[in-house]
Amino acid sequence: MITVNTGSPRLFRVPPEKQSDEMLNSFVEDETKEKETDQEEYIFCRQCHNIITSPDERTEVQGSHRHTFANPHGVVFEIGCFRTVQGCGHAGPASTEFSWFSGFSWRIAVCIKCLTHLGWLFASPDQGHFHGLILDRLITQ
Repeated sequence: MITVNTGSPRLFRVPPEKQSDEMLNSFVEDETKEKETDQEEYIFCRQCHNIITSPDERTEVQGSHRHTFANPHGVVFEIGCFRTVQGCGHAGPASTEFSWFSGFSWRIAVCIKCLTHLGWLFASPDQGHFHGLILDRLITQ
């Protein structure tokens, strides 16, 4: 015979007589720390609100954070440059054709949650890498 316990989970509660001010203060401190980390600013995908990066990751490339470029089809993009992004994946092989930044190859960058095209990863063997993200496809808090 097999016995299955289907009872509800038990919650642990400290009896009032065993609670101390020190214990209660530690709970308050823990909640405060959580709220402080929630205050960190993020940049999100406009489509699905996935966290993409933070304002601290902004960087200047060729003297500016913002750039405006047109692709070979005439579509104009305003991009912002970021050192790292946590919410993007990359699609397709690297290409040097029509690169907006001399000496850099590029790959398409998409949101890892909804696959919206958010920009490009630019990489150079000599100069490192950065992301050029399409600014009107991003939102801040």
